[in-house]
Amino acid sequence: MGRGLPSVKKAGFIVGASYGRGVMTCRSGADFDGPWSAPIMMQSTGGSFGLQAGGQATDFVILVLNDKGARALLKGKLKLGADASIAAGPIGRDAEASTNASMSTEMLSYSRAQGVFAGVSLAGATLGPDGGANENIYGKKISAADIVDGKVPAPASSKELLAILLAKSPKNVSAGK
Repeated sequence: MGRGLPSVKKAGFIVGASYGRGVMTCRSGADFDGPWSAPIMMQSTGGSFGLQAGGQATDFVILVLNDKGARALLKGKLKLGADASIAAGPIGRDAEASTNASMSTEMLSYSRAQGVFAGVSLAGATLGPDGGANENIYGKKISAADIVDGKVPAPASSKELLAILLAKSPKNVSAGK
């Protein structure tokens, strides 16, 4: 399962805030072992306190690693780090993610600013389906779970994304939990 939040905007002075919208696709099927689903529009919000000035746009990619993380996201808005565990993604061949002792982190996050990807923790941010955006795309109110279940066809605009995912990851090789 993969999703991206392109161009999350961050700006602030003393109090910072971020808001982003993006797309998620998920393996279909009861055990998330089927083909990639139609896209689900997502939104993320977060805030921070501290000495900050200026602003920046950052792209995020979040990999959901197991069934528990996928089900939590499909249910609705969740707080990363509290409702679902998230760690900065590993960088490089020998790097390790900062997962917990049982290696059961549900998500890994990466960010890209100025063309360079790096592991970053999004703990404290909220993430969930964007109901209004999904309604605009599919022409009716529909849940994230129904999109994954194939109750609507993928829009034509998603064909390139789904083709790339199919080419790079034709089958689910993870051992879901």
